[in-house]
Amino acid sequence: MRIVYAGPMPTSTLDRRALARLARLLRPASRHKNDASAAADTNWRRFRGEPWPAGLELQWLGTAGFRISYAGAHLYVDPYLTRSALGETLLARPLRPREAVVARHVPAADAVLVGHTHFDHALDLAPIARRTGCAVFGSRSVANLLAAHGLADRARVVEPYRTYDVGPFAVTFVPSLHSKLVLGLRVPFDGELTCDHLDDLTAPAYRCGDVYGIHIAVAGVTFYHQGSANLIDDAIVHRGVDYFLCGLAGRGFTRNYVARILRRLEPRVIVPHHHDNFFRPLDAPMGFSLRVNYAGFLDEVRAVSADFAVRSLDLLQTRTA
Repeated sequence: MRIVYAGPMPTSTLDRRALARLARLLRPASRHKNDASAAADTNWRRFRGEPWPAGLELQWLGTAGFRISYAGAHLYVDPYLTRSALGETLLARPLRPREAVVARHVPAADAVLVGHTHFDHALDLAPIARRTGCAVFGSRSVANLLAAHGLADRARVVEPYRTYDVGPFAVTFVPSLHSKLVLGLRVPFDGELTCDHLDDLTAPAYRCGDVYGIHIAVAGVTFYHQGSANLIDDAIVHRGVDYFLCGLAGRGFTRNYVARILRRLEPRVIVPHHHDNFFRPLDAPMGFSLRVNYAGFLDEVRAVSADFAVRSLDLLQTRTA
């Protein structure tokens, strides 16, 4: 049976430009020279005396992915472990999860939360759901993707602002937006992911779907995860969050992004992510997404307030008490 792709075919000139631009942005020669030293200066290892709830773990999985564990429960947000090579995404070939890699880094899961369904956020959802039996919370695009894999019963299509209890975690999805990475004009691979066969799930076929920020309360603290650098200002209702998991990629395409979201969330601690070169495998030395300008991000934060603490994690590093 051949695929019947129900959405608009992802072969437009702008879509091709989006992938080509991404390739240019990740060339090592263009990497910001101060990124590595700036990240090292803000690494959580340098701040060991800071309070942290006993038994709580936060692990950065690379890209926008995190594991949050507490009281024997494991919550994953946008886990992307496969890290397809750049050539795989540019050649319009179907992307395949590296299931052994995914299983090694996600041995157990109680739930997965998904902010949007681009491939670097959603490619590994099906193998995780199939092997662990966990529920996957997100948009209708998430449900369509899992249904295409025969996992419709694992999907939970969320309602904005409803609180979902997952063991010790209280989770709320907040309507948001994706940054306009295509020449600053539009969201790449926009629209809903709709398909009834897997053969043509290339990188562009992973349409964005609805976009959410995700608020998580556990162990007496709160997290807010933003997987793409854009927002709907008035949609953000949470204030004074403890840990803002702040995606950096694409923020240059969103007017005053850092100032706008920090003034809304008023976080105590900012944890940057989505600044790594996610075309490198997890066992390779971490590279920086070029022009993400990690050092410049610190300046943007300070321009809003010197009171915000920035604490970074290395690839696969875990923050624990």
